[in-house]
Amino acid sequence: MPTDLPLPSVTSALPPVLAGPLLRRLSPERLILWLVGSRPLQLSLQLACAGSQQRLIALDAPLCRRLRVGTHAWLHLIDVPLDTPLPTDTPIEYDLLLEEDGRRSGIADWAPHLLHEGARRPDFLLKSHLDNLLHGSCRKPHFPGADGLAKVDSLLAGLRERPQARPALLMLSGDQIYADDVAGPMLAAIHALIRRLGLYGERLEGALVADSDALYAHPLTYYRREDLLPAFKSSEALRERFFGGVEKPVFTSANAHNHLVTLAEVLAMYLLVWSPLPWTLIRPARPALDADLAERYATEQACLDGFLAQLPQAARALAHLPCLMIFDDHDVTDDWNLSARWEETAYGHPFSRRIIGNALIAYALCQGWGNDPDAFGEILQRIEALTADADERLDDAAQDGLIDELLKFQSWHYRLPTTPPLIVLDTRTRRWRSESHPSRPSGLMDWEALSELQQELLDEQAAVIVSPAPIFGVKLIEAVQRLFTLAGHPLLVDAENWMAHRGSAKVILNIFRHSRTPANYVILSGDVHYSFAYDVRIRHRSGGPQIWQITSSGIKNEFPAGLLTCFDRLNRWLYTPWSPLNWLTKRRRMEVVPRIPHRGRRGERLWNGTGIGQLLLDVLGRPRSILQHNADGSAPTRFVRSAELQRASGRTEDSIVESARLRRGKAE
Repeated sequence: MPTDLPLPSVTSALPPVLAGPLLRRLSPERLILWLVGSRPLQLSLQLACAGSQQRLIALDAPLCRRLRVGTHAWLHLIDVPLDTPLPTDTPIEYDLLLEEDGRRSGIADWAPHLLHEGARRPDFLLKSHLDNLLHGSCRKPHFPGADGLAKVDSLLAGLRERPQARPALLMLSGDQIYADDVAGPMLAAIHALIRRLGLYGERLEGALVADSDALYAHPLTYYRREDLLPAFKSSEALRERFFGGVEKPVFTSANAHNHLVTLAEVLAMYLLVWSPLPWTLIRPARPALDADLAERYATEQACLDGFLAQLPQAARALAHLPCLMIFDDHDVTDDWNLSARWEETAYGHPFSRRIIGNALIAYALCQGWGNDPDAFGEILQRIEALTADADERLDDAAQDGLIDELLKFQSWHYRLPTTPPLIVLDTRTRRWRSESHPSRPSGLMDWEALSELQQELLDEQAAVIVSPAPIFGVKLIEAVQRLFTLAGHPLLVDAENWMAHRGSAKVILNIFRHSRTPANYVILSGDVHYSFAYDVRIRHRSGGPQIWQITSSGIKNEFPAGLLTCFDRLNRWLYTPWSPLNWLTKRRRMEVVPRIPHRGRRGERLWNGTGIGQLLLDVLGRPRSILQHNADGSAPTRFVRSAELQRASGRTEDSIVESARLRRGKAE
């Protein structure tokens, strides 16, 4: 195994902790952590910081909620309110002490890979202002590139002696897992882990297999899952839209042939992408495959080995930095809720409805709860009732009832009361559907959700908004998406952007123009598999607002390099500031000025490469530095104004010094 952890035999006892801890939503008054154990654990939280007395908090109910999801798998949802607030802007060491057989052990004993060299315990920092944050999206394990989460770990390691320079949080803005694009070796590992932990099975309706056990054993379960649909005419649309792996010649090739189906599969994938420990418990064997698929399997295995080599660092990053998350489509399925017609097809079939519902259950447990625990009280009760009575298999009526509730749930979005406030949008489940053309892309948020957003923004001086898809995207790419949509093929090009729907585009732009909404907006996005930054202002208006669109994508994914270069160049030619094409866009009242990657060549505006974004804000909530840290180990890329780069490329002594500083990529 490409990790430093020992590989026990299959018959050895399971370790007490399988994944975590992950730091989730942290504040001086409340700490939220996530952990998975092989059994219900008796835990205590130890907190220590310079100049104050250590605290030891027993994590009994209700501070630690234990949900069983398998014979040897228990989620531990840790929610600790604090009577005495913790200090801000100073490192706080913590430990989770495990009591078993009269002995007490800490993280150094059961997860030493989570500690930096020389450290006795992990630590975190509670910032008094949201002045520094990391952000990114799109982490596909079998993509042949370095992992941006491992880069987060190296950044934190380099700041151990300068805690004030540490980021306040890590914002993951979508596609934390790829439930719809799973490598064969990953699926084999998922099935091995399901068996090892006894994750609960389920009955399946509308497929050629009766239940999860039959699915895992079926010869079509690897690379041919779409063939498990009955051969009826009514399932052809589902086969094409949901399982077939739609070829996307313009952007990416989505491959759904190994699409995750069961709740156990999705939960196992979360464990395998967030922790190296489950990998030490399994020895997945390659399934029987023909020659072409065997070659593909081997190629994917090589990519996955690189992912596993960096997984301990990724886990360490998540144990040291508060992490907030929101879904995009691949957390559930490609093109999720793209159009009213897509919804009609996917939710109208029991098999695909179950697949979507299982991904939402797993998202609620592994991502959503940690963002805003107060919103999930009733949902957790229903999940707890579903799993508590399971005897190797979930009750299918209760499971379907829970899925019905999750499909109606409207509290996936959330807000952090930071300075400035961080507002995270749900752009997937509250869509503005087209009634006259149900096959056209739905708006990313409906009128009611956008009205609620405007109320959140009233009288704020600044705000950081997280929208998984960029609000201000690349005009040429949006135009291509529009053409494919008009031709009746929105699925071919991921035709999901804010400007694709007239109603949602008009309302979101009007929110920016409202006189009582913030003077300074920062919009953080992902989704697109490349990175860029824009300065945006309203034409013919002085005094604001100022808007910055900052996109960082992907953590472990990239856009096809040659194609992105062509789009970038054509976009500069066709949409120059004086181009009349700008007046054909819905943003014609906005002036959008790209920032330039200082390490780019030939005037590129778009940066391609795996990594993580960083944003430094001033006291007014305005960007003072926009960075993309490259996972390949090269110097960070700064997004700078054109005039700044031109000044730095001058011949004066001062400008030469400034140019050298920019080229080195040093943060301000």
